[in-house]
Amino acid sequence: MPPGAEEYTIGVEEEYQIVDPETRELLSRGGRVVELARRSVGEEEVAAELLESQVETVTPVCHTLADVRAEVLRLRRGVIEAAEAEGNRIVAASTHPFSHWREQVVTPKERYRVLVETYQQLAREQLVFGFHVHVGLGDREAAVRVLSRLRAWLAPMLALSANSPYWLGADSGYASYRTQVWSRFPVSGPPGPFKSRHEHDELVRALVETGTVEDATKVYWDARLPEKVETVEVRVMDVCSRVDEVVMMAGLSRALVHACHERSEREAPYPKPRPELLRAAHWRASRHGLDEDLIDVEAGRAVPAREMIEKMLLFARPALEEAGDWEEVSELVYETLKHGNGATRQRRIFGRTGRLEDVVDMLIEETARGTGPP
Repeated sequence: MPPGAEEYTIGVEEEYQIVDPETRELLSRGGRVVELARRSVGEEEVAAELLESQVETVTPVCHTLADVRAEVLRLRRGVIEAAEAEGNRIVAASTHPFSHWREQVVTPKERYRVLVETYQQLAREQLVFGFHVHVGLGDREAAVRVLSRLRAWLAPMLALSANSPYWLGADSGYASYRTQVWSRFPVSGPPGPFKSRHEHDELVRALVETGTVEDATKVYWDARLPEKVETVEVRVMDVCSRVDEVVMMAGLSRALVHACHERSEREAPYPKPRPELLRAAHWRASRHGLDEDLIDVEAGRAVPAREMIEKMLLFARPALEEAGDWEEVSELVYETLKHGNGATRQRRIFGRTGRLEDVVDMLIEETARGTGPP
């Protein structure tokens, strides 16, 4: 099951790519990998996804970042071993560098049939992979207020995690091209501001009643309140190849939810950016990652990426310190600012060799790093 309702717990969902070690192309082997992985890690912790070339893992409820690290390593180990038993490999990144969506097979489940029937070409082209962090918060009224405050920090979270520069064999020009593919859905992108749970629930009801979504579980904003668990779910990030980056993004997600909750309870002022500016901020983070200015939506101006990330860290610091996470998370953030995110590493490898196959090999290695026998 996804993470539960206890305050500020963490749960992580990752969607992985199944690849051929010879051609490095995506392989439609999801059903078999899921079946084998479930035998070793548990029925509830591995699942199929939209495409047969995808497999998803879901951690149990975690209370510390050490728990997150251990569970992500355990689940990656199980999925990697299951894939290798079939002669395949696993990649953690949000796009495949060159496989084509036309060659993918939709998983034969009713929910995916309905998704494709509803969204047609948009669904068929969704060859992207997601990374979601659930933060436990049982007070749903407070959780709605957290969503409104969290909006200002989603774009810098995307910039830190960006890991999908290549699409259909070419450099997309974006650090996170997944964001551009995903944003075509009518229920994607940053959520609007909500004054109350009632206002939030009425909007979700209207989306369902108008046929925009089949049900409330298919509202896919970059941060949302899941229907089945009492959490705030942060969905804006790309899949991170390195487990260190997963831990960094999970720690930041929890701290931001915590900080937004504490601030909302004190009725402190918070940024109320126009939706147009938020979309611009997300576009810029998707386009450039950490390589150019980001948009400070509170100030309404472009600022160096490092300055924006440090502003987010400053906002989150009290919550990080309270959880005992400040040293680990801040060190990982500064390492990323110094050496670059996943998109930077992918482009660096391609710049050296000119081969996208070498990019896939690097991603395979980073995904498996640290997953040897415990």
